[in-house]
Amino acid sequence: MYSLDAVGINVFILFLFVGIYLSLFGLPGTVIVFFDVLIYALLTGFAGIGIKIILSLLIICLVAETVEFLLDVSESVRIWPSRAGFLSALLGGFAGAVILAPVFWGPGIITGFFLGGFAGVLAVEIYRQSKLKIPFKASYRSFFIMIGGKMLKGALTLSMIAVALSNIYS
Repeated sequence: MYSLDAVGINVFILFLFVGIYLSLFGLPGTVIVFFDVLIYALLTGFAGIGIKIILSLLIICLVAETVEFLLDVSESVRIWPSRAGFLSALLGGFAGAVILAPVFWGPGIITGFFLGGFAGVLAVEIYRQSKLKIPFKASYRSFFIMIGGKMLKGALTLSMIAVALSNIYS
């Protein structure tokens, strides 16, 4: 493998992690993952990833972003990006990756990064909610809707990454 190839695959995987990270905050992480895979496919001449895979990833991306939009207009809690949220998600993501990597290897790194980051964001949001006065606190129903939505979007993002990497490395 040439050094330029190694740099390219590292940038590709870095953008996959950026996509996971952004999806924790309600930002279009699945779109980042989709365009990352699309650019990789274009640069490699669709060698590992074909048109069918691109179209399936586009459908998954559209479903994930639609679900998130519908949850945003519903009564779920919105996680506002903050410095504490970004830092806790980053630290939690690295901790989750380190914890799950020895157990599940490559998939453990990606899944652990998402689950640890989600735990960090959730801890900051629970702390923020505890500081609010009763009328301004979110209901338990809204909180659980937010958790379910983030987990669904994270699962869809992880499935996009799994499909892409399994087709590249198979």
